[in-house]
Amino acid sequence: MSDVVMRATREGYGEGLVELYKKRKDMVVLDADLASATKTAMFEKSHPDKFFNCGIAEANMIGVAAGLATTGKPATSKSAAVPRLVFASSFAMFAAGRAFEQIRNSIAYPNLNVKIGATHGGISVGEDGASHQCNEDIALMRVLPNMTIINPADSVEARAAVLAMAEHNGPVYMRFGRLAVPVFNDRETYKFQLGKGLQLREGTDVTIIATGLLVAQALEAHDILAGQGISARVINIHTIKPIDAEIIAKAAKETGRIITVEEHSVIGGLGDAVCSVLAEAGSVPVKKIGIEDRFGYSGPALELLKEFGLCSENIVKVTKEFCGK
Repeated sequence: MSDVVMRATREGYGEGLVELYKKRKDMVVLDADLASATKTAMFEKSHPDKFFNCGIAEANMIGVAAGLATTGKPATSKSAAVPRLVFASSFAMFAAGRAFEQIRNSIAYPNLNVKIGATHGGISVGEDGASHQCNEDIALMRVLPNMTIINPADSVEARAAVLAMAEHNGPVYMRFGRLAVPVFNDRETYKFQLGKGLQLREGTDVTIIATGLLVAQALEAHDILAGQGISARVINIHTIKPIDAEIIAKAAKETGRIITVEEHSVIGGLGDAVCSVLAEAGSVPVKKIGIEDRFGYSGPALELLKEFGLCSENIVKVTKEFCGK
């Protein structure tokens, strides 16, 4: 495993912003005094005139983002108005949590073209502890009309998601991680399609549907299970809203069992989104692996992930029990 490249998805976010500016000169990037951590510092260094540090005032930053998004190219007799493309960045806890009201009323309600880059999501924030470990951000964003939710699995997917979001007019919540994770997508060939899940491995006994940094753990679990006689299909759901109902329903029909895996509360996240699909598409047994109804606590990120069962070993254990082997 020494040849595996490890990078945080937030790195892909920063790179994507820099690359996107080559195509979208109308874009601006806002940050809440965390540019080094969110990786928007890459954009600040390249285009300081299009970068705005709003200070430790996340709610105000969202208000500023809303105002900027209403500017841009006005409508003419030959073309429709083109709203300004705005990225607003902070930690997930402060973006989805502290600024929820402003996102709801100033971004989602008027359906503005603001992309929220929320890094340091989930339990893998580690030593910062429960106050910063936002395990409920996806649930908060899922209930907002007009909101699209992206949770990339590696830095390549994160970069591609940023570029793809420029083609989508409307609010987007993008969740990135602090922890370096395996890069398994190829930068040159990977294509991001909004709302389309990706089947990464074939399988007939059970389907493991994962999102974010746990996709790599699901792939590792697949290999272990294969050696123990269990054929596990692996699906990466990078877009949680709108979710790819077709790939989920197909997997349920063909394998008969579903396991969801996420670095988020089991309430309101990927697992619940998948269950909503299956309630209409035809129910099959589902097991949800995620943060149970509890807060996290301070500790090394990798140890916390194992403590909360967010690792390949626990995915293997749950899958074997679920399949009766």
